[in-house]
Amino acid sequence: DDAVSKCCIGTNAFFKSTIIEPVLDYVETRPAGSADADFWSVVKAPPESPGIPRPVWLTICASAPTGLLWYGYYKFSVEEELFQDELARGERVTGCGGFGTLFPFVYGILIGGPLTLLGVPGGETILDAAAFWILASQVNLYRRVNACIPESPPLHPWWALLPPPLDVVVGLRQVHFLAEYWKDCRGLPAGGDQIAEEWFPFISAPRFTLKEFARTPSLWFGATREWADFDVELLRD
Repeated sequence: DDAVSKCCIGTNAFFKSTIIEPVLDYVETRPAGSADADFWSVVKAPPESPGIPRPVWLTICASAPTGLLWYGYYKFSVEEELFQDELARGERVTGCGGFGTLFPFVYGILIGGPLTLLGVPGGETILDAAAFWILASQVNLYRRVNACIPESPPLHPWWALLPPPLDVVVGLRQVHFLAEYWKDCRGLPAGGDQIAEEWFPFISAPRFTLKEFARTPSLWFGATREWADFDVELLRD
């Protein structure tokens, strides 16, 4: 366990050392409440401790128009906030933080992409390693969110390995439940995300199995909330 903590802390420190000073200054973790609560302030905010609640509606509205580029910043921020939270609590560190999680992937793409285009041996291997790293970090992120809510873990971490749209299902649930966790840490009222709670009930529902999801249309959309479950033998747990 101590070796895991040291490895995670060391990885974060190493990749943090590769970032230029102006960027480091901008993304330095601030105390909770440093950023205002309006949309643009949250979108631009650096990580805070405890973390900033970023609800599903905000994450979608910031990610979709930017071609998921903002989601990369979201990924950096939540990884760094969980990392700093573990350090502050004196707990075992089980993630590599924003720097140690995002930048191995970024460097892998920046290096492996051109090498692959030029036909240089090893380029595809670097790209594959970058993809494996970010996917593994996503599985670990879901595990860590579960650890934040031990009384009722909301996620199946291995769903990150499933093809779309099921990987998106667990990703949206992670966004919602992590936002709710940070609200609780800050003493803020729970709920209020219409997309997660009314339009797409599966996002905020207690943890369910794949078969349960398939046979329970009331989980799918607000418009199907009153539909009866499908009584199909194949879909029974």
